[in-house]
Amino acid sequence: MKFSTKRKIGDSVMYALMLLGLFGVISALVYILFYIFSNSAGFLNWTFITGVEHGILPMIVTTVFVLAVSIGIALPVGIATAVYLNEYSGNSSRVKVLRLAIDTLAGIPSIIYGLFGLLVFSRLMGFGQSIIAGGLTLSIMALPVIVRTTEESLKSIPNSVREGSLALGATKFQTILHVVLPPALPGIITAVILAVGRMLGESAPVLLTVGISRNLPLSIFESGRTLTIHLYHLTSEAINPEDFNMAFATASVLILLVVAINSITKIITLKFRKNVSTQ
Repeated sequence: MKFSTKRKIGDSVMYALMLLGLFGVISALVYILFYIFSNSAGFLNWTFITGVEHGILPMIVTTVFVLAVSIGIALPVGIATAVYLNEYSGNSSRVKVLRLAIDTLAGIPSIIYGLFGLLVFSRLMGFGQSIIAGGLTLSIMALPVIVRTTEESLKSIPNSVREGSLALGATKFQTILHVVLPPALPGIITAVILAVGRMLGESAPVLLTVGISRNLPLSIFESGRTLTIHLYHLTSEAINPEDFNMAFATASVLILLVVAINSITKIITLKFRKNVSTQ
């Protein structure tokens, strides 16, 4: 009885600590969002969002272009790499070197990626300061996150599922495509969300490769200014209180953009899973 009572007390204490931690995280998030949106009141309006000369439409378009290029390159490459590492590679010395390289990429400072992108994509490949150069640079930065998160998601799928599919006559590729990847989609979604969050928060690589031009880009081969860089310029050059309010309004749009991208990603994934399950 004493041991059972102590165990119940210990469980209750740990549960209370977990609830306290959850409450602390939610409270911090709510406070940050309230502080940002309250300081942007009066400045966050449709004219501010859609304006070209005095608004942030060029920065929104540049940010979306950079994210589209980055995710469009990093996602298929990252998923393919994770599938190879988990489903085909085994545990050879070559694979250990590859894993070490991926872990090393995850720890490299962002300014190093920016210098690499400036040298290779902007100068050697002749893209100059453009969206394509920034997207290629950020795609390399996002690869370790996508590869590692997707690989852990693939590892969570039991081997019995693979063996059952192979026993029914499916090929290895068919098994991966139709049996392994659909249950792993939540992990892939997490990888995309983490990658998007890191890409939107980076400033040094984008500043060196994309530039600071306020023009409205019409293609990925033009330069521009992302919301993060614009936010940095607003805060560094702020003189009047209104300048800080515009910075908070820009930060609010950046948060809304992250929420919109994450929501669209989840909706597309849910529809994809539904289509796969009905086949």
